[in-house]
Amino acid sequence: MAHWAPDSFFYHIYPLGLCGAPARNDFVSPPEPRLDRLHGWIGHMSELGANALYLGPVFESSAHGYDTADYWHVDRRLGTDESLRSLVAACHEAGIRVVLDGVFNHVGRDFWAFRDVQANGPASTYRDWFAGIRFDRRSPHGDPFTYEGWQGHFDLVKLNVGNPAVREHLFGAVESWIRNFGIDGLRLDAADVLDLEFQRALAAFCREIEPDFWLVGEVVHGDYRRWVKPDGLDSVTNYEAYKGLYSSLVDRNYFEIAYALDRQFGPKRMYRELPLYNFADNHDQDRVAGKLHDLRHLYPLHCLLFTMPGVPSIYYGSEWAIEGKRLPGDDGPVRPALDLASAPGLGLEPALAGTIARLARIRAETVALRHGDYRQLHVGDEQLVFARETDDQAVVVALNAADKPASVSVKTPRDGRWDDLLDDGTVTSRSGTLTIEIPPFWARILVAGPR
Repeated sequence: MAHWAPDSFFYHIYPLGLCGAPARNDFVSPPEPRLDRLHGWIGHMSELGANALYLGPVFESSAHGYDTADYWHVDRRLGTDESLRSLVAACHEAGIRVVLDGVFNHVGRDFWAFRDVQANGPASTYRDWFAGIRFDRRSPHGDPFTYEGWQGHFDLVKLNVGNPAVREHLFGAVESWIRNFGIDGLRLDAADVLDLEFQRALAAFCREIEPDFWLVGEVVHGDYRRWVKPDGLDSVTNYEAYKGLYSSLVDRNYFEIAYALDRQFGPKRMYRELPLYNFADNHDQDRVAGKLHDLRHLYPLHCLLFTMPGVPSIYYGSEWAIEGKRLPGDDGPVRPALDLASAPGLGLEPALAGTIARLARIRAETVALRHGDYRQLHVGDEQLVFARETDDQAVVVALNAADKPASVSVKTPRDGRWDDLLDDGTVTSRSGTLTIEIPPFWARILVAGPR
């Protein structure tokens, strides 16, 4: 049975930000059901064409969600366990699957087991739960012991995931998320530094409970095949293509993204069978609208995002081209609180949402755009043309990032009519050549008509 993920379009929400939660958890306030606000976004997700939600960290944490204090309960700043259960059920009712953040590489300093080590020192039952723990020196925070932090950040205490008791605790929490909340998958935070054997064990554990459970890893650098394997993860974040999506437009250099796509999915097919998770921005990166020199480039960018191989994702607010740039030590500007009624007016290009909905519909209705091979047909400074093909369908995508119309001729395997899925009209190929007229800052998505 084919997996559901390659046919998905993800909407990405960072809930602590969108819902306007306090920056820090006091661990004593009564739960505030801020997650309930997301019910109002379900209809918007459906209108965009999204059929999957990647919901950022929701479990009890100290500040930003990636510093977990309790894996078993929803963060009081977002509500109760019932708040999450209700939201997942409402998403499922609308045909939207839900993937949560799984933060297993590290915890926050408020994590209960770490508190026990602070209180009991070498006598703590949990001293071996943490990586690199030593009692012969002090930590940067003044603890009478030191430990390993994620990338030197000592607010994030690295777990010893090789410890059977740690695994039992984490796997038990995951089982509770699957059975009690009904989630459909996990995005593994910091998967590029998370023990690979742990990831394989987690994958086997999850699939024993839910065979089509989806696991996507956050990987910034490296050969994605290290993580995506039959006994490992299903997907990883496609950071290689992420940069090219915007910088090829900024630099007027489509050769950059063309090289990445050909390397990943072309004749050598490094990642041909991998449904990589594609995105133009996220909760860790500056908003793409602020990276482009010309907002009109948002249109060919998203035309590529929805036609290239992989699984597309839109980060909340970016469908209207909301800006946001990280500040030193502060990711808040890219994780803003938003009210759905007023959010479109905050964007620089509110009409973009309608285009994304069109592209999502085209992708959902065109099997070659979801499962077809990738073949580059033409690349220039501001034009890129490629084919997506299955045994039964051929699609040619032609992108133009220039401020004037472009005409590109490419070789095609068949003559005849090609219908434009994006705009009305047809193009006819003759003698194995297809000549495509592309409007400025736009694209043509051509599917071969009946023989």
